[in-house]
Amino acid sequence: MKSTRRPEINPNQASLRLLRTEQSNTAANDLDCKSSIEIARLMNAEDATVAGTVADVLPQVARAIDLVVTALRRGGRLIYVGAGTSGRIAALDAAECSPTFNTDRVQFIIAGGAKALATDSEISEDDSKQGREEMARRKPGKDDVVLGIAASGRTPFTVAAIQLARERGARTIALTCNPNSPLERAAGFAIVVQVGPEVLAGSSRMKAATAHKMVLNMISTGAMSRLGYVYGSLMVNVVPKNEKLTQRAVAILEQASGADSATARRALVAAGHRTPVAVVMLLAGVTRAPAVAALKKSCGNVRQAIALASNKSNVV
Repeated sequence: MKSTRRPEINPNQASLRLLRTEQSNTAANDLDCKSSIEIARLMNAEDATVAGTVADVLPQVARAIDLVVTALRRGGRLIYVGAGTSGRIAALDAAECSPTFNTDRVQFIIAGGAKALATDSEISEDDSKQGREEMARRKPGKDDVVLGIAASGRTPFTVAAIQLARERGARTIALTCNPNSPLERAAGFAIVVQVGPEVLAGSSRMKAATAHKMVLNMISTGAMSRLGYVYGSLMVNVVPKNEKLTQRAVAILEQASGADSATARRALVAAGHRTPVAVVMLLAGVTRAPAVAALKKSCGNVRQAIALASNKSNVV
């Protein structure tokens, strides 16, 4: 005789089913029966809603930018932490800050380590102990901002990492797509982008990931702009490590200073291929040494360095 006993339901599994990001999107009913153009139109229509949901949390995004600016000015770091898609989105933003802004102070932790960037390591996201250990290795402190990313807001690895960072005195932020989550409760404050059900139910690599990438781009680019690592809208801290980036640096110098291409190239060479140094040299009309001194005195703020170098008596 067959048993009539119902299988036990893990409380965490039950709570997962209740999340909006796990629900089915009625617009995507019979997705497998739709034509290619119907699928593309549906996904495009759903993606178009993401910017609006991000707009709803701009005050929280601005608060995060302010925290990161304060941390970096004190010599601290912005450390992202996530698992699966969230960790990969975090890694992308962190990795691109180095060539774009010439900084190593935007870092990431992903469950499963570096191999998780290219292979399936989702099992690691359930490991709270590993989350605490990985965060402990970074030695977070009062000058750091730690931002945990999880669409569900309940990833054990990420929640544990945020808890430890907060215990050690770091400022902590949760980035999620569901309100009132364990991650939100663990962090100092939360940015909750409520994107709703996905076209592919539960696939957080879709609207949730798009929203998270938009928010992380705002936070990192906003902070670097506030710190003066941007001049106008120009990427003046770009590191010209290859021919494409060298051409970009020359174009930036031309646009910033009005110099012709040959003059801009000579300035870049004279600056030791350091784009911000070349910008200060051209706009302040100084040689490399005072440009470097001005940038050091202004903590890398290019606009302030130009003003300092232009008034030579203020440059040590």
